[in-house]
Amino acid sequence: MTRRSNRRSSQSSALPDKPEPTGFRRLVRRLIGWGVVLGLLGAGSLAGAVAWQVNKLPGFDSIKTIQSEQMIVVRARDGTQLVTIGRSYGKWLGHDQIPQVMKDAMLSTEDKRFYNHIGIDPIGLARSFKVRFDEGRFTQGGSTITQQLARTVFLNNSKTFGRKLQEAVIALALEWKFSKEQVLELYLNKVYFGGGAYGIDAASQKFFGHSATTLNLPESAIIAGLVKAPSHYAPTADAEAARGRGSVVLGLMVGNAKVDAGRAAKVEFEKIAFAKESGQNSVRYFTDWALPQLNLLLGETDEPIEVWTTLDPRLQNAATAAIQNNVPGGTQGALVSMDRDGAVLALVGGTDYVTSNYNRAVNAVRQPGSAWKLFVYLAALQAGYTPNAEVIDEPVTIQGWSPRNSGGGFAGKIDVRTAFAYSKNTVAAQLGQEVGFSAVAGIARSFGISTPISTVPSMVLGTNEVRLIDLTRSFAVISAKGMAVEPYGIVKVVTTDGKVLYNRARKPGPLLIPAHVAAGMTDMLQSAVNIGTGKAAQIGRPVAGKTGTTTANKDGWFLGFSSGVTTGVWMGRDDDRPVPGLQGGTAPARAFASYMKVAVAGRPIEKFETDLTLPAWQLESDDEPLMSGAPDEYQYVDEQGNLVAPERPQEDFPSPDAPGNKGGLVPVPPPPAANEDFLNEATGKDKASNAGSPG
Repeated sequence: MTRRSNRRSSQSSALPDKPEPTGFRRLVRRLIGWGVVLGLLGAGSLAGAVAWQVNKLPGFDSIKTIQSEQMIVVRARDGTQLVTIGRSYGKWLGHDQIPQVMKDAMLSTEDKRFYNHIGIDPIGLARSFKVRFDEGRFTQGGSTITQQLARTVFLNNSKTFGRKLQEAVIALALEWKFSKEQVLELYLNKVYFGGGAYGIDAASQKFFGHSATTLNLPESAIIAGLVKAPSHYAPTADAEAARGRGSVVLGLMVGNAKVDAGRAAKVEFEKIAFAKESGQNSVRYFTDWALPQLNLLLGETDEPIEVWTTLDPRLQNAATAAIQNNVPGGTQGALVSMDRDGAVLALVGGTDYVTSNYNRAVNAVRQPGSAWKLFVYLAALQAGYTPNAEVIDEPVTIQGWSPRNSGGGFAGKIDVRTAFAYSKNTVAAQLGQEVGFSAVAGIARSFGISTPISTVPSMVLGTNEVRLIDLTRSFAVISAKGMAVEPYGIVKVVTTDGKVLYNRARKPGPLLIPAHVAAGMTDMLQSAVNIGTGKAAQIGRPVAGKTGTTTANKDGWFLGFSSGVTTGVWMGRDDDRPVPGLQGGTAPARAFASYMKVAVAGRPIEKFETDLTLPAWQLESDDEPLMSGAPDEYQYVDEQGNLVAPERPQEDFPSPDAPGNKGGLVPVPPPPAANEDFLNEATGKDKASNAGSPG
């Protein structure tokens, strides 16, 4: 025992002493120690940040509805999509509704290790940095699908370190809170594919014209390839680039064993047909007019909505063609067409929206010329005239103003119908003076003219400026047999999930004129087309309408109706310069006929009700009392139901100073119906101006 002990002791003493660690080694050990500590603290902080973010994240259904701007899908009266304002998101598709080939294409292209990472992919990041080191710049992104979702929904595209850190934290939180299937569903319904389309359904509808639920292999490859550079690869930007990118994606799918090489070899991208862009040119004139009304109908809302309108795409195309094919060179044209209840069927504000988005159908104010005579003759019919009444076409001067007819001649004794059909200016002036220029102005205002109206004598020839949509509305009142008509373009508004926000109530407007006045006006408007200045507007079925031409042929108008459709056409130059040969009965009437042949093609032929049933006060002779009794007791009720009594002789009141009058009252004459200033204003005295216009 002693010998073994001594041996161990001697061996122990023979071992060299362990050297003391150098300063460098001590530093390294400390750094490693601090690194571990800091790493643990960092991991704890990251875990805390992710946990905080998880609690902050909205629920799955809430994320589905998050949008950075409101989407408005505008639909035609038949439900077809006219245009999308803002981002287009399409229909939301659940994970099980998305074709597997679409999921495979997206994962192969954007994140092949999607099911193996926790929201960020260290391998992908390492690869990205290696490429950065090799090539001197980042050419590959290291972002996972989850990171892209975080950026799309909650962040922006800034490339700062702070934003990237936020993106990573949100991605980890998304993966913590939701399943892989939910993350992929959110991503495929949210990511941008170009052309304004967000989500695979919007992309499929826009680029292929069908729902994303029926996407095939080549279509899926093309859509998946758009995410990298939507503005470059989108078929609307470069169809060949889209096909080429789709071929690259197909190769990635083969490399990831999502498609076998034999099947991929059979794909022919050059045969893929892309959906044609829907015509949005002239439709934008309509949407520019209709959509601002949403502020009044809905109030404040940021929900994605679908707006169902009155526009008929077939008629809109016909209206656009009618203007473009008939407008004189160097001029503009506009057209408004509405149904019998005021529903706007077509609206064209110019020859080309792209080159000029100024809406001449609703914003431009121009002189209507003889089309204004609608209101003059309505006032005359109200006052007791009939279409068969006798008038004299002869020179006339009113307050120093002497109108002339187109051509300079005078027809002498004619009836009211003929005077209107051939647009006799002298007769219109006489009628306006007789019924009162203020009465003409009152009817125009009640019929929907919203622009200022002057009552100088020349107003009977259309010197007041009007809007095309207002004047068309006025003619629609006659088509509606005197019932008020209000133009409208929006029928209902619903959210994309079907909740109704607005539904237009159907209610008839008030009666503006008696039935016999509407019938008489229709009679004269029909004559203007059959035998008068509007012959070019004939379409093979009853048409009623009126031409309008202003001085020096600056404006040409035709407005009329048939089978319940009322249409107004205007043509002229924006700079108000003369257009040689432009008259209401030429290009505007031809455009009207071209459009109306399409507009009424599917409607039954309607004959106009032009038989006048005159009120009793126009049927009774002047010397036949309506009631028996003494003359001073004679009374009758007018058409409006007002009790009318004859004038009684004024009694002779004695003066206060007369003998026998004790405190008697002094008779005071009744006040005048209107003072002299008002009468001068109403008749345009001292404000007359010469004006003449052909029909």
